[in-house]
Amino acid sequence: MLQYIIWDVNPEIFSVGPLSIRWYGLLFASGFLIGMQIMTHIFKKEKKPVEDTDTLLIYMVISTVLGARLGHFIFYEPESFLQNPLQVILPPFAGLASHGATIGILFALWLYSRRESSRKTGQTFLWVTDRIVIVVALAGAFIRLGNLMNSEIIGRPTDLPWGFMFMNADYRGLTEPFKVPRHPAQLYESLACLVLFFLLLWIWNKLRERTPRGMLLGIFLIWVFGLRFLFEYVKENQVAFENNLFLNMGQILSIPAVLMGVYFLIRSRQHRPISA
Repeated sequence: MLQYIIWDVNPEIFSVGPLSIRWYGLLFASGFLIGMQIMTHIFKKEKKPVEDTDTLLIYMVISTVLGARLGHFIFYEPESFLQNPLQVILPPFAGLASHGATIGILFALWLYSRRESSRKTGQTFLWVTDRIVIVVALAGAFIRLGNLMNSEIIGRPTDLPWGFMFMNADYRGLTEPFKVPRHPAQLYESLACLVLFFLLLWIWNKLRERTPRGMLLGIFLIWVFGLRFLFEYVKENQVAFENNLFLNMGQILSIPAVLMGVYFLIRSRQHRPISA
C-alpha cells in the first residue's frame, strides 16, 4: 500500500486550436465571479449602491493582476524586470506574488474610496477593505487550489501519509531528491484561506454595519501572512537566491504584513462600532 498520493493531474482542461483552458485560469476567474456575488449581497444588506460593485470589480481585477505581476518581478526577478519591464503586461503571465497583489489591492481600494460617490455613501477605505478581505480569502483558496492543479509551489520532501508525489512539477533549480512525496503546501494554504473566509463571513454576518473599522482587515493580514510565514518552512524556495537567506523572501515580506495586521486590529478596538 502506497504511503503517499500520486499527483498526475493535467493542468489543461481542454484546448481548441491555440486556445487552452486551464484549471488555474478557471479557478482564478471563479474567485472574482463568486466574490462579485458575495460583495453584491454585502452591499444590499448594508444599503450601499449595488451598481458600485461593477466599478469595484474593475479596480480589483486590475490591481490584483498588476500588483501580483509587479510584485513577482520586483521581489523575485528584479534583474529580469529591469531588462524588459513590458513582460509584466505581456503573456504568458508566468509568476504572480501574493504580497504584490496585497499591496496593489490596498492601493486600489484607497483610490476607490476617494471617489466622490464612495465618500457620499460611506464607503471609506476601511469599510471597503473590511468587506473585500472576505472575498479575497475565498479567492486565495481558489488560487492556491489552482497552484495545486499546476503542480507548482511544491512542498519539501516528507514521509507523512498525505505527501504528494508531483509527477508534472518543474524540478529545475531544486536539489535532489526530485520525484519523492512532498508536502502539498498549496493545499495547506488553500484550506487555511477557506477557513478564514468562513470566519470573516461569520463575523461580518454577526456585526454587519457595526463591524469595528479595520478589524476584519487586521484579522486577514495576521492570519494569511502569519500562516504564510510558517508554511514557507515546508515549501521549496521559489528562486535560487533564497537558498542563501536565513528567511526566504516570502517570510521576509510576511513580517511587515503581520505587523500591519496587528496595528489595524488594535486600532479597531479603539473605535466604537459604526452605523451604516
